[in-house]
Amino acid sequence: MEPKKAIIIGGGPAGLTAAYEFLKTSDVEPIVIEMSDHWGGISRTVDYKGNKIDIGGHRFFSKSDVVMQWWNDILPIYSENSDIKLTYRNATTNVKIAPNAEAAGDKVMLVRKRKSRIFFNHKFFDYPISLTPKTVGKIGYFNTLLIGLSYLRSVIFPIKNPKTLDEFFISRFGRRLYEMFFKDYTEKVWGIPCSKISAEWGAQRIKGLSIRKTIAHYLKGIFGKGNDVNQKNTETSLIEYFLYPKFGPGQLWDEVASRIEERGGQLRQNTRVVGLKTEGNSVTSVLVENLESGATEEISGDYFISTMPVKELIANLDADISANVREVANGLLYRDFITVGLLLRNINFELEDNWIYIQEPYVKVGRMQVFNNWSPFLVKDKDTTWVGLEYFCNEDDAIWKKSEAEMKTLAISEMVELGFISSAGDVLDATVIKMPKTYPAYFGSYDRFDEIKSYTDQFENLFLVGRNGMHKYNNQDHSMLTAIQAVQNIGKGILTKDNLWAINTEQEYHEEK
Repeated sequence: MEPKKAIIIGGGPAGLTAAYEFLKTSDVEPIVIEMSDHWGGISRTVDYKGNKIDIGGHRFFSKSDVVMQWWNDILPIYSENSDIKLTYRNATTNVKIAPNAEAAGDKVMLVRKRKSRIFFNHKFFDYPISLTPKTVGKIGYFNTLLIGLSYLRSVIFPIKNPKTLDEFFISRFGRRLYEMFFKDYTEKVWGIPCSKISAEWGAQRIKGLSIRKTIAHYLKGIFGKGNDVNQKNTETSLIEYFLYPKFGPGQLWDEVASRIEERGGQLRQNTRVVGLKTEGNSVTSVLVENLESGATEEISGDYFISTMPVKELIANLDADISANVREVANGLLYRDFITVGLLLRNINFELEDNWIYIQEPYVKVGRMQVFNNWSPFLVKDKDTTWVGLEYFCNEDDAIWKKSEAEMKTLAISEMVELGFISSAGDVLDATVIKMPKTYPAYFGSYDRFDEIKSYTDQFENLFLVGRNGMHKYNNQDHSMLTAIQAVQNIGKGILTKDNLWAINTEQEYHEEK
């Protein structure tokens, strides 16, 4: 008998995880169809003249033992700190120790210190914001008093069942702190007022974070910290260190792709799915187009795992689709993403940050990465500073339509305006990367998304996984868990998809333990 085939649409973290899981745990033959010429989706590493860019930034950290072990099996963990340990399911796994990162070899995960800050009023504040003595000194005592009173008001007169994102933030931090440190950045990310965004986004991304927990974390830091990489009792926004592939996230996913190929899986790049054929409650085949030759081909399969944007999935599905489902799919929105890489000979601040959140409303840049601090091996010349300025937009926005030269000019001028560099002469080189459909939006027709779930769940052999595949703002580990669960469902003959949709909504997958 011929082995059963799983057609996997998309070669990002979810798609590659599914393919590798099939090969490890079953006789199912995976065929991965990827429309680009790289693996990893946005979890890829772009090499620009020897300087490497991590698009969006990817900390390898999870509260899932399964995911932590999965990563460790692909790239072993090395540390220069002999006190570091890694715990899986109450058993401690030894972390290999090397005297320095160079001695660890190339195919490794490094243990990296995490630091992020907010840049507001030309001052740096810890991220997430916490009312430590240092922060109080920068804000001022009167402002701190008002923040405290505002927070007390939110405690005494709580917003019950917050519906919008501004209500979610205010219920956690009080109105004054929300307006100072959350509002402008969040609205840069999404392009609309927080009052028009579902509170569900906040519930997924920062469920366990509050003033009380940030203060408790600060006090814990004074009186001692643990040394477990898992940091299971720490909110994700408060983690102290994380794992990171030596040459960026793309290194891990390129390694996974190599292992899939070695085990007999099929990998197809520069190939786009342009149709899915169905019979009754099953998908039977996909129609694919080779983007280099223009040739089309129909590939039959037994199981179909989709990570493609839901809007595109519904548009390509050859089935009886109601007008309501098509309306919801067409109304789903996304935020797009531009990274401008700047190679600097000089920078005016001493930066140990991975990320800097730009809260200043007078510039368009939302966030800045310092790639030197993710891994020193992302930077070709150690005497330079390699940064990435991140812009959030829609494909029909003027900023998305700017030429590469115009984006470079904008980024450099904003770096000068913010005070990070003194003049354009501090910039040695620059590059621009545009990524469409990076963030699925929790507005538009999203409030009716259950109609799409109910429709697609009818197809017994179709499994929606990953960030865009489920139109859910999943982290990398959540996307991997949806893929692992889908493969397990197929192996056990489970036809319902409830346990897939529950990932990153059930408490154990949230920021809160």
